Amino acid sequence: MGGGMFGVGVVPLVSALTIGLVIGVLSGMLGIGGGTIMIPVFKLGFGMAPMVCTATSLFAIILTAISGSIGHIRGKTCVPKLGLVVGLGGAITSPLGVWLANMSPDWAIMVAATCVILYSAATMFRKALKTPSAAASSSPASTAATTSTLASASAATDTSSASATITTTAAAPTLTSTAFAPIATIPNEIVSRETFSEVSDDRPRVTRKQVLVGAFIGMAAGVASGYVGIGGGFLIVPMMLQLLKMPMRLTSGTSLIAVMTLAIPGVVMQATYGNVDWLIGTFMAIGTMPGAFIGARLMSRVPERTLRFLFAGFLLVAAAALILDQLHIL
Repeated sequence: MGGGMFGVGVVPLVSALTIGLVIGVLSGMLGIGGGTIMIPVFKLGFGMAPMVCTATSLFAIILTAISGSIGHIRGKTCVPKLGLVVGLGGAITSPLGVWLANMSPDWAIMVAATCVILYSAATMFRKALKTPSAAASSSPASTAATTSTLASASAATDTSSASATITTTAAAPTLTSTAFAPIATIPNEIVSRETFSEVSDDRPRVTRKQVLVGAFIGMAAGVASGYVGIGGGFLIVPMMLQLLKMPMRLTSGTSLIAVMTLAIPGVVMQATYGNVDWLIGTFMAIGTMPGAFIGARLMSRVPERTLRFLFAGFLLVAAAALILDQLHIL
């Protein structure tokens, strides 16, 4: 089991708890997974071996995914059946990813993890660039644009209505078993909590084709998750959007259910190799749970655009540090 520069005792546990709290806050504010932060922290801060980094990260992600999944299920912002299908597909292949990782040299694992972190940084930068600044969002032009968008959406949702806004009394679209499109026709940014609850009360049934595609998505994510030690949401979410045409508001919760399921066999297999640091992983996960709640409460108080830029920059620095560490420069 990988030791660390903090040694063994209270200090590493308190450090893991504190770092987990920070990761949870960021996750709650930005909807990100914690694996991209945990691996650099485990490697650079705790001095863990690459395999221990990925194994402990995968273990901690299970605990945080359970907590997040419960919230999404209660809020009806997920499709549990599809999440389980994707997760079971990943559960079949995640041990393969673990086996490949244990057969690989340390540098290959760190290169793969660094690539995922860089991909996450690039994604975060793109989202930051698309996110309007606080000043722009409060400007008259922005207000007018929002009003125009609301009017257009209302017309598209109910062509017989002369109203220019979406209200909770409007008839909810009928959801069919063929696709997620009826929900997707309402832009994510204009769906209020009440409207979304009405829509999601009658979740679309999962068709046989969606089950097959979901299983394929899970199998691909399972290999990546087992190898890199990151939940797999970085693959699951875009593939759900692209292949299943799911609305964005259902993907995060569904992905969490999948991650919670597919990571379990990988962790069990990593445990047989003796790669999991159970204490550090548990304390890290415990910290993320209240952190996610705090982050969700802080969303409206911190400029999202600025936060995304800062976090993307942090990921770039972490990726560079991993490379330098692997080259024995640090």
